[in-house]
Amino acid sequence: MDEKKTLLSVRDLKVSFFTPAGEVKAVNGISYDLGYNEVMGIVGESGSGKSVEAYSIIGLLQSPGRVTGGTIEFEGENVLGYTEEQMRQFRGNKVSMIFQNPMTCLNPVYTIGNQLVEALMCHDKGYTKEQARARAIEMLELVGINNAEKRIDQYPHEFSGGMRQRAMIAMALICEPKLLIADEPTTALDVTIQAQILELMKDLQKKKNTSIIFITHNLGVVAEICDRVSVMYAGHIIEQGPVNDIFYHPAHPYTKGLLASTPRLDVETKERLVPIEGTPIDLLNPPKGCNFGPRCKNCMKICLREKPPFTEIGEGHISACWLHLKKQTGEEARA
Repeated sequence: MDEKKTLLSVRDLKVSFFTPAGEVKAVNGISYDLGYNEVMGIVGESGSGKSVEAYSIIGLLQSPGRVTGGTIEFEGENVLGYTEEQMRQFRGNKVSMIFQNPMTCLNPVYTIGNQLVEALMCHDKGYTKEQARARAIEMLELVGINNAEKRIDQYPHEFSGGMRQRAMIAMALICEPKLLIADEPTTALDVTIQAQILELMKDLQKKKNTSIIFITHNLGVVAEICDRVSVMYAGHIIEQGPVNDIFYHPAHPYTKGLLASTPRLDVETKERLVPIEGTPIDLLNPPKGCNFGPRCKNCMKICLREKPPFTEIGEGHISACWLHLKKQTGEEARA
C-alpha cells in the first residue's frame, strides 16, 4: 500500500504473556497495512490473538503481556516508542476503542453525560463544560438515541444493552479519531440490535471518514461492514484479502472450515454445517510447522516440519499454506 494512503502499518508484531508455566506467544509475527477510510475485519476463533493485537496498538496491554518484537506505525510515527503522556494523547484523539461489553465499560455511578463530557474534556482542553455537554448531546443524537437532552442525565442501568452500546460508540467518536477499533461490539446484543449497530457504524464511517478495525468471530458481520479481511489462527494471520475474495474464493483450509461451519442464507439448498475437527493448539508448546497442521485434513509431512510462506492467490489476496505451493509446482510441471 502507498505510504501516503496508509494510516496504520503493523510489521512482524509479536506479543507474549510471560506466565509461571512459560511464554505464551499470543501474537507471533503479524503484518498488515490499513488505509485511510478503510474497514478491515480481523476474524478467528477465541484465543487466536485478535484482541491482544488491538490492545497492543492502543497501549492497553495488561501485565504479564508484553510486545516482544515488530513495529506499529501510525501516520509514520512509531507508537511503541511513545511516552505515557504521548500514548494518552494518542488514545482518544487519534484512535479509540469500542469494547465487547458496554455494561462493564461504563461507570455505573456516573451519568452517561458525565462520562461523555469527561472523555471529551480529557483530550480537548478547549471546551467549556457547557460546550462539552452540547457536544455530548449532539453525539448521542448522531448515534440514534432519541430525546438525547433528557437521556444524557440518565445512568447506564437506565439504558438497554443496545442503547449502552450506542453510548459507547458516541464516547469513542466524540474526539473524532482517525481510527476506531471495535472489539466484538455486537457480541452481547440480540440479532435485531446487532443489525442496527452495524448499520449505525457503516453510516458513521461514511459521514466521519473514520478507518475501522473490526474484530469479530462472526463472518456475517464481516460481510456486512468490511472492505478487507485478515483471518487469524493461533497468533498468526493465515489469510488476508478483499472481503469478496475471502467469502467466495477462500484459499486456506482454516478459512474454508470457518465458512463451512457458518449458516448461509444466500444458498437455496440446506447444507449441513461442518465443524472444524480437533482443538486449538497449546500456545505454550506450538507445533514446529503450520499451526493449523494438527487439525487440517490436508496435512502433509512438510506442514508438520516448516511454517508455510505467504502465496499470492489474487490481487491483494494472500494465504499461508503449503498446498498452494504444491499446486503451483504441479501446474508448472504440467506446463
